[in-house]
Amino acid sequence: MYTGVQWTGSLNPSETKKWFTFNWNPAGHVVWYMMPTSVNTTVPELQWSVAVERASPTACTYWITVQNLTNTAVTFEGRYAVLS
Repeated sequence: MYTGVQWTGSLNPSETKKWFTFNWNPAGHVVWYMMPTSVNTTVPELQWSVAVERASPTACTYWITVQNLTNTAVTFEGRYAVLS
């Protein structure tokens, strides 16, 4: 397994945005997760969903929609883990 940060993002209060990342090996098992870099100790800050597009026989694109659940701005890292 290996992990990394694919992007950093920010969301305004209650905002939802979609990111995409492309040219991933479709044979890999990729797990996406968002980690807030802003601190809020009272409520969960983010939720996300992942969709996948088979762009070619050798590549796929992940579409990640992230929603800010709070009434304050949130910054975060879009992280991945490729499982072996």
